[in-house]
Parts: sequence; structure tokens; C-alpha cells
Amino acid sequence: MTSKAKIVSIANQKGGVGKTTTAINLGAALAMRGKRVLLVDLDPQGNASTGLGISRETRGRSTYDLLLADAAAADIAMTTDVDNLWIIPATMDLSSADAELMSSTRRVMHLKNSLRSRSTPYDYVFIDCPPSLSLLTVNAFVASDTVIVPLQAEFFALEGLSQLLLTVREVRSSANPDLRVEGIVLTMFDRRNNLCLQVEDDARQNLGELVFHTKIPRNVRLSEAPSYAMPVLNYDPTSRGAIAYRSLAAELLQRNETSQVAHV
Repeated sequence: MTSKAKIVSIANQKGGVGKTTTAINLGAALAMRGKRVLLVDLDPQGNASTGLGISRETRGRSTYDLLLADAAAADIAMTTDVDNLWIIPATMDLSSADAELMSSTRRVMHLKNSLRSRSTPYDYVFIDCPPSLSLLTVNAFVASDTVIVPLQAEFFALEGLSQLLLTVREVRSSANPDLRVEGIVLTMFDRRNNLCLQVEDDARQNLGELVFHTKIPRNVRLSEAPSYAMPVLNYDPTSRGAIAYRSLAAELLQRNETSQVAHV
């Protein structure tokens, strides 16, 4: 029994940057390395749940219960087809959670209280945040040890990143002084595209070692896998996307072992 899982938010307020893809496949890659991983689907769209084969009809208790009904994570987590990987699914109830949290005096602490107040059997908990800097995302940051930011290699990518990093600093100064940025992972990367190379160069110049060495390529297998309700590591283990997420998992473990999580 693990007394303290490492809790990691996977966040970017911009949609379509590979956030849920990263949550699913990084979680699966670590699970395949023997780590016990829980994925918390905090996006009302529920794409992470669908991508791991959890149909809407089978979603009973959900992240809504984790936030607002004091449910224990281990009690409501559902198994997936990947050994060592569990998920707490999202339902449409979550779409009203922001409004309900607003009436609470401890509105940013709900998720932390649910995830931190009890021992859990997990090594890692990944929180798939919604594409916004809403109360749901702030709850995730308050509950987390670190944040991983998927960054699509496109024009204005770094401008959008600045607001997220500002939110991390604000949460650190108020509700979670230990919060750190684990790293920035470049997604949908095409080395044949000069813009991608320029974004990578700018990111590494501005953020240094915060940027993971591993880059996630633009890969058709990554796009296809969710329609088959499985991680790309199961759908096509030899694809470039699967290889990249295995590499990212290894890099994350190495960073954690050497305690190289940086301050921002």
C-alpha cells in the first residue's frame, strides 16, 4: 500500500494540444513498467474515460463524487484493460461542478481533501484537466505535486503557456506552496516543419531543462487509438507515438529518481 502517491496535473488551457492523449498514454506507459497508476478524468467532456473504454452507461460514481461527495478515490476507481491502470471517469454532472464549488468556502481544496486525506494504493495519480483555468483546474493544481504541460509546436504556443505558468505561481503563493512544474512536453511535433523546430528552440532557450527531451510526434496511430478505446501502446506498440510515450515515461521516472523537478 502506497501511503503517498505522486499527483501530477496534466494541463493546458488550450484545447487540442494532446493533453488527454498524454494523460492516457503516459499513464499506460508507466503502468506497463509496473507502476500502479490512477487517471482522474477532470474534464466534463470525458474523453479520457472514453479513450480507455469506459462507456457512459457504465460510469457510476465519478470525479463529481470525488469533488463534491467526499468519495475515496480507491472506492470509485474503475479498472481498465491495461494492467495497473485505473480511472475515475467523468460524467456530465461534472459540468455543473464549477458553479457548485463557488458556494464553498474552501472551494479550491475539495480535490486535495479527497486525494490526500487517505492512503491510496497508487504510485502515480494523473489528473486530466479541462481545457481552461477554471475552478476544476485550480482544484487539480492545489491537489498536485507537479504539473506537466503538453505544448503543441505551433505559433503563439509560448504566449499561451505564460498564463498557465502564472496560475501555477498564484496557486503556489496561496494554497499549495510545494507545487512545481514537472516539465513541458512538445506534442504533435513534425521535424520537417520549420515552425516546429523554431518553437522547440524558443521553448528550450526560455525554459531550459523544464522541456522534456522526448518529443511526441504527429502520428496517425495516436489519432486512431482512442476510436478503438485503447492507448496507442496497446493499439500499435511499434508506432512512433507508442515509442515516444514509452520514452517520456522513462524520462519522467529518471527525473523523479534524481529529483530534478525544477522551479518556475
